[in-house]
Amino acid sequence: MRRRHDRLLCELEALYLRDYQSYVRAARAITGDRERAVEAVQDGFARAIDARHSFRGDGPLAAWIWRIVVNAARTAARAPLVEESLAESPQPEPPRVAELAPLIAALPERQRHAIFLRYYADLDYRSIASVLGIEVGTVSATLAAAHRAIRRALQEEVVASD
Repeated sequence: MRRRHDRLLCELEALYLRDYQSYVRAARAITGDRERAVEAVQDGFARAIDARHSFRGDGPLAAWIWRIVVNAARTAARAPLVEESLAESPQPEPPRVAELAPLIAALPERQRHAIFLRYYADLDYRSIASVLGIEVGTVSATLAAAHRAIRRALQEEVVASD
């Protein structure tokens, strides 16, 4: 049993080192703040390390970690901001992402999280299903609904600007 937990520690470290930026991008999309995102990722991995004995191995370790990190980001998003840092200026986003950000933010929570996990974290449908605790078919339907909503909003913007 101890060997299994030691092996899990190594695998967790490898996931952290390899996919850290993906976790932060997804957490930032959920929290809306880079600092909170970094804290959520660190908190998520700390929780995973503490709870590694509860990993049953039914599914991929990465999906289990994603679920923990997403939950940590959700918790961080609900917590009040303690202090705004004036020293750190926000990084400019590419114009297309900046256009889509308010449209994505307006989506229902499940659609928003599915979009983040698919396009920011680059997870496949099965992993997204595992992270969100839904069926793979529901992921497909959720993403399709999100795409329709974004497409509709973009079309409304074009019509309004004409």
